[in-house]
Amino acid sequence: MPRHGKKFRKALDACDVQEKYGVEEAVSKSLDASFAKFDESVDVALKLGVDPKYSDQMVRGAVTLPNGLGKTVRVAVFCKGEKQAEAKAAGADYVGAEDLVAKIKEGWLDFDAAVATPDVMALVGQIGRVLGPRGLMPNAKTGSVTFDVAKAVNELKAGRVDFKVDKAGVLHAPLGKVSFGPEKILGNLKAFLDTVNRLKPSGAKGTYMQSMAVSTTMGPGLKIDMNQVKKFLER
Repeated sequence: MPRHGKKFRKALDACDVQEKYGVEEAVSKSLDASFAKFDESVDVALKLGVDPKYSDQMVRGAVTLPNGLGKTVRVAVFCKGEKQAEAKAAGADYVGAEDLVAKIKEGWLDFDAAVATPDVMALVGQIGRVLGPRGLMPNAKTGSVTFDVAKAVNELKAGRVDFKVDKAGVLHAPLGKVSFGPEKILGNLKAFLDTVNRLKPSGAKGTYMQSMAVSTTMGPGLKIDMNQVKKFLER
């Protein structure tokens, strides 16, 4: 039987993983339960009442978190001509076309997000099997396939989060770092939930947001009372 370490068990003593907390209390307790020596990330898991195997129930999008993510995002941009200078001026870390694709084919993946202009997507498609499983494939629905590369780069650097519901109907998204404190984490959470609400698919029936939990990198997941979420979003 696997056993949790002393610090994790101590964190469990300070909260109840079976109880459902209000939004603010769940975030506060989750931050208090963090114990790692590094600045842990704070994440949310949201179960939706959708079946992703149907195209009209797929939930996919992006949100620029108002308080950022607390980390440096390395952005690669696939483009040609004058767009390369535009991408570099916006702060892109890596810019190229055929040369960038060739580098990735050789195994290089030293970036966190990717942007591409529509005219090079056929080229980027050659490495789709590499980028796709890692969540790095540019996609028009999340704004990462665009001729406005400067805007896309700026949003990613500012803390844009791309999300996509998994096969079980769950969305996972980062909300920042423990050092942000409750107020900033709650601000990011509200922006995320507002965006997910706007993306509710027409094919979704019944309760849309079914359950939710927040956690830090090393800490326990704390459930949120979904009856309190509506009030939280109305504030």
